[in-house]
Amino acid sequence: MSTRARYRNNEAAKVIVVLADLTALILGLWILFALLDANRANDLVSFVHAAAGWLAGWSHDLFTMDADWLRTVLNYGLPAVVYVCIGHALASRIHRI
Repeated sequence: MSTRARYRNNEAAKVIVVLADLTALILGLWILFALLDANRANDLVSFVHAAAGWLAGWSHDLFTMDADWLRTVLNYGLPAVVYVCIGHALASRIHRI
């Protein structure tokens, strides 16, 4: 059963799941843009970088590897995983109520 189908009857749970997935999408996009060395002067890349920086602010420089690509993946990937796990767990808890 898909996540959206599971929460279709509970609007609050659906909103939480969508927000958690959206934050993970933004962080994942920034990881992709950084790994592909996207043009940071582009408006879309600039917006995604600013949003990802704000969303991952609590984990900024948590990992300080020498390889830039690994540091980017860890420092932005960890918050994406945390947001998805917490968001889906919270939505599941709200759905049961």
